[in-house]
Amino acid sequence: MPAKATFDKTVGLHIIIDGYNLIRRSPAMARLDRRDLEAGRMALVKRLAAYKKVKHHRLTVVFDGAGGPAGLLRRDRIRGIEIHFSGPGETADTLIKRMVRNAGDRVLVVSSDREVTGFAAAAGADTLESELFEQRLAMAEMMELKGPADEVPERQRRLTTRKKGPARRLSKKQRRQQRMLAKL
Repeated sequence: MPAKATFDKTVGLHIIIDGYNLIRRSPAMARLDRRDLEAGRMALVKRLAAYKKVKHHRLTVVFDGAGGPAGLLRRDRIRGIEIHFSGPGETADTLIKRMVRNAGDRVLVVSSDREVTGFAAAAGADTLESELFEQRLAMAEMMELKGPADEVPERQRRLTTRKKGPARRLSKKQRRQQRMLAKL
């Protein structure tokens, strides 16, 4: 049985992305992808690089090797983004499942494929639909263009302990997912 991957606390969350699933769920990237697979992949890498500048998570994108370029490297790193192509006779879904199985406990899988997300959830990883992650990518691009936001000085923040309504605590799973989404 393979050992669990060690988690680097300086990097944060490890996000594993089903590459073609995310590209084809995005209207802009899907148009590029229909014209040229490489253009779709590079558009995704560019957006992920902008996201990585804002959020310093470890990002891994997995693509099916059948759509890869000639003379394909199975693993590559572009702009700090890890890129993996599945091997011969293997799908990206199978590679993602293997990565989740071998990963540490702080993994988020981005895919709208029910089989992949179901496996990831059963393995203890968090999951996020591709459409929701694309919204996060768009926000990161806007933040990058806008520059660093001015923070409100602490003395101007209003702190109170007054309760605002009936107590209703979310389930443990929902609280964990909210914490994970807040980090994105």
